[in-house]
Amino acid sequence: MRRATVYRYSLPMEAGVVLRNQRLKTRDGLLVSLWQDEKTGWGEIAPLPGFSAEDVTQAQEAVKHGLSQWMQGASLTAVASAFSALPSVAFGLSCADAELRGELPDVLSTRCAPLCHGDPNELYARLGALPGDKLAKVKVGLYESVGDGLNVSMLLEALPDLRLRLDANRSWTLAKSEGFARHVAPELRSRIVFIEEPCQTREQSREFARATGIAIAWDESVRDAGFTVQAETGLAAIIIKPTLTGSLNRCRQLISQAHAAGLEAVISSSIESSLGLTQLARIAQWLTPDAVPGLDTLDLMQAQLIRRWPDSVLPVIAEPDLEVVWQSQ
Repeated sequence: MRRATVYRYSLPMEAGVVLRNQRLKTRDGLLVSLWQDEKTGWGEIAPLPGFSAEDVTQAQEAVKHGLSQWMQGASLTAVASAFSALPSVAFGLSCADAELRGELPDVLSTRCAPLCHGDPNELYARLGALPGDKLAKVKVGLYESVGDGLNVSMLLEALPDLRLRLDANRSWTLAKSEGFARHVAPELRSRIVFIEEPCQTREQSREFARATGIAIAWDESVRDAGFTVQAETGLAAIIIKPTLTGSLNRCRQLISQAHAAGLEAVISSSIESSLGLTQLARIAQWLTPDAVPGLDTLDLMQAQLIRRWPDSVLPVIAEPDLEVVWQSQ
């Protein structure tokens, strides 16, 4: 016997969260709960505004259709894979399926590269207290590239054992990327692990890497039509954001291809709830145990959902408090 429930949630965000020039006041999405043979499986479906092609309403209709097929005996793995045009749906359903079948290991990686923001003094203290390999992430490209270069240099100079991942989201022209690099001393550049998509085109990003010696990583490019994983001079990694990428099988395929090409594969958040983040942490521990995932986004929200992130003090919204938008008969 099978049962399925779909919940809709809306979590208030901390003030000041801006995505592609729009302020994100709430994080909205769906949770799927499956039951079969005394086993349960959960999945989160949370299209990211400004990044996902689908919105929550479209995702909700697709999920209802997919779960109706599952209730009639269809394989959820096949159902999830059929939603390649709706990656958040494909990923959420495949995670629920993997939990239900016991495929997704319970052990999670609590390591993550902290996102640098907030009061500088508090930030320096937090980074300085990181144990072992000090690795953090900085968003660049929101303001002037020269200012980004100065800020990155200040961090690296203040903390000599710190390494940084940078994320530009294709924000810079080649000229602006060069302005950034001019303000990062050559002796500091080796401590920039990579910068995700510094320029507006892949070729410009490649030219940036050639000119500066700063490694790059593909992020948005991984989701471009026709993208293939291959080794390139100056390329260090690919970033996999499952909510934007697709089913668990698709993510596993990309990870295998990256490792075969000698590239790092990094699992990264699309600002999922605590339930989604704990699943991403389990996937990271399972499929990319040697890479520190990019999951430091929970503090952008004011509450957790169903499952608590280890050591988080944010309140948790329980299942009975969620809005049910669909249930199997």
